[in-house]
Amino acid sequence: MEFLRITEEQYSEFWENHPLKTFLSSKEVGKLREKNGWKIHYVGIKDDNHLVGAAMLLSIKRRMNRYEFYSPRGVLTDFDNKKYLDFFLTYIKEYVKKNKGYVFRMDPYVIYKERDIDGNVVEDGLDHTGLVEHLQEFGFHKLQDCELEQVGWMFSLGLEGKDEATILKEMKPNTRNIIRKAERFGIEIKELKYEQLDRFLDIMVETGARKHFTIRDLSYYQNMYQLFHDKGQIKYVVTELNLNTYIKKLRKEIRQKKQNLEKLSDAKYNDGKRNSLNQEVSVLNNKVEDAKRIQESTKKDIITLSGSMFIMIKPEIIYLSSGNYQEYMNFNSQYLIQWDMIQYGIKNGFKKHNFYGIPANISKKPKDYGIYEFKRGFNGYVEELIGEYELPTSWHYFLFKALHRIRK
Repeated sequence: MEFLRITEEQYSEFWENHPLKTFLSSKEVGKLREKNGWKIHYVGIKDDNHLVGAAMLLSIKRRMNRYEFYSPRGVLTDFDNKKYLDFFLTYIKEYVKKNKGYVFRMDPYVIYKERDIDGNVVEDGLDHTGLVEHLQEFGFHKLQDCELEQVGWMFSLGLEGKDEATILKEMKPNTRNIIRKAERFGIEIKELKYEQLDRFLDIMVETGARKHFTIRDLSYYQNMYQLFHDKGQIKYVVTELNLNTYIKKLRKEIRQKKQNLEKLSDAKYNDGKRNSLNQEVSVLNNKVEDAKRIQESTKKDIITLSGSMFIMIKPEIIYLSSGNYQEYMNFNSQYLIQWDMIQYGIKNGFKKHNFYGIPANISKKPKDYGIYEFKRGFNGYVEELIGEYELPTSWHYFLFKALHRIRK
């Protein structure tokens, strides 16, 4: 076997055909990091003159003229083939050391333990406990869930071999009903162009302020658009509601329910239906008044409700980022966005709709458990990745760790 530097083209061709590929290990993300001061190194291993492993290593200078090396969602090789894996990691370690690196980080796109919709380990399912132990024996330090740079737990829905009717049928009834209501009242989904990305940023800023998380600036979303859009691999979408149309639909439904009321006789056995219909009319009237209030306060006939960002690289669609205007969360428009993208995935041959990040160890109902409950409503399964690892390559690693602990 041979360890060698490879070209960007060689790496991209290998990445394109590798089962562990994802957008984070793409050359495009490397170029995005390059804008922020990282340097790109493409390396690989050959066996019998065939490339059997490749990695995009990103390096950046830290303290004392030493470099951190990181392979996002790498390395790409057969993790079940210890011969290839150990050879590759051994030479990567040497490469990092020769280039003044003090640590090599990686977070492979490899499932740790197969889990079901509730997060329970599937009996006799996929289990990479042995791989985790092997990496630690090699010298890697496994980071805690709270230390991860990338998502460690995900929720996904398999699309392969399924049609829209099947997916709808397998959803939780409440999720299905919310989608139907959103469709009925005229919520529309609009894809944003490059010059409209500030609309998505505005939604994210409002959401971040409310939920206390940091938001990337506009240039990040613009760069991602430029890197992936022309290849049809990214979508920024927003939901809109035409308030005039919405009010008309509400009033039409009110008239229909009042007509149903008039058809009921005064018989005692109709009291239940009568009360139910009266209650529904009252709810609809309140919705009309709310819509009028929004119209008056915003001076707008069309309002933006929410937005989402998706990465579409086969075999999966990844729901990467989203936000909602708090005032309009009762419209539940994010459900409609997910359903629209699930349908897109079915029509375009994607195997999986990846709802992406959920809290770790969901059986303990941690903070942000509601994120998991929202995604769970569409049906699917929990995916736990093997995690993120650091391989020390010089004594500087331990010094920097000690300094970090003191500073904290």
